[in-house]
Amino acid sequence: MQLTDILQPAAIKVPLEATDKKAAIAELVNLLAQTGKIKDPAAVLAGVLEREATRTTGVGHGLAIPHSKCGGISTLMMAIGKPAAPIDFQSIDGRPVFVIALLISPPDQTGNHIQALARLSRLMTDETFRSTLKSAKTSTEVYDAIVAQESASPPSATAK
Repeated sequence: MQLTDILQPAAIKVPLEATDKKAAIAELVNLLAQTGKIKDPAAVLAGVLEREATRTTGVGHGLAIPHSKCGGISTLMMAIGKPAAPIDFQSIDGRPVFVIALLISPPDQTGNHIQALARLSRLMTDETFRSTLKSAKTSTEVYDAIVAQESASPPSATAK
């Protein structure tokens, strides 16, 4: 799976207006709603925040991946935001995040959901890629960085 299969440039916001975790998640949910991908943003937000309450999605390396499986969603979707200043996400490495990638999927698409989480996590292990994302000033720069990184690091043969 390529992230660009589920991520559209219109679903990337740089910078986010939010200055805390909950507001950042809400802003990304609303971004997907504005693109017409979510019909009930309040239900999606509630699902993501409920998931976030069970365990942090701040996975380290400056990345948070808030995610949820929600009814009323027909396909896996993604939004990415970069806050103007790093946000405390109670990350596992104790560092604030500078990239937030929201993943939402229907309850019956567990495989794709897990693949997208794993793909994003793998890409973020590359220090050069993280640096490129950190310095990106526009949504286009974020999208182009992801396209370039995916071209340089295609998914494994077992992950479709």
